[in-house]
Amino acid sequence: MSSSHTLLKYMRLIHLYIGVFISPALLFFAFTGALQTFSLHETSRGSNYKPPAWAVTLGQIHKKQTPVVPVRKATPPEKPAEKTGADKAAQEKPQPPTTGPQQAQSAAPKPSSDSAVPKPHNALPLKYFFLLVSIGLFVSTLSGIYMSYKYIRNRKLITALLVAGTVLPVLLTIN
Repeated sequence: MSSSHTLLKYMRLIHLYIGVFISPALLFFAFTGALQTFSLHETSRGSNYKPPAWAVTLGQIHKKQTPVVPVRKATPPEKPAEKTGADKAAQEKPQPPTTGPQQAQSAAPKPSSDSAVPKPHNALPLKYFFLLVSIGLFVSTLSGIYMSYKYIRNRKLITALLVAGTVLPVLLTIN
C-alpha cells in the first residue's frame, strides 16, 4: 500500500474515533441549542411561562458549563413616591419662565412617529432555520454513530469511546 493510502486510512480512523468520542456532546448541544433558540429554558418578562427545571439546568450547562443556576432576585414593583411637605410646596409654587437651552428643547418640533421608528425584525424564520440545523446535526450525529457500528469491526473500542464521551462530561460537570 502506498504512503498516501496509509495516511488516508489512519486519517479516517482518527476521524471516526474522535467523532464517536465527541458525538454525545454534539447531541447535547444540538438538543439544548434547539431549546434555547425558542427560549424554552428561561422565563420572559410579562409571560406566565415557567420552564421545567431540567430545561433550565441543561441550558445553564450549555451556556455557562455549570449546572448551578443563579437565583435572580425578583424586582420589586414600582411604588409611587410619597410627597413630603417641601415637595408639595415646591410643586404649588409657580415656576418662572425658562430661557436658554431648555426653552429651545421644548420648542423643537417632535419627530413624527412613523419616520423615526425602525421596523421590528421578525426573528421567527431564522429561529425555524436554526431549529432545522439542530435537527440536522442531531440526525447526522446519530447516523454517524450507527455507521461506526455497522462498518467497523472493533465494536468494543467504539462502545468504549462512546461511553467515555458520555461519562467524562458528566463527571466534569458534577465536580
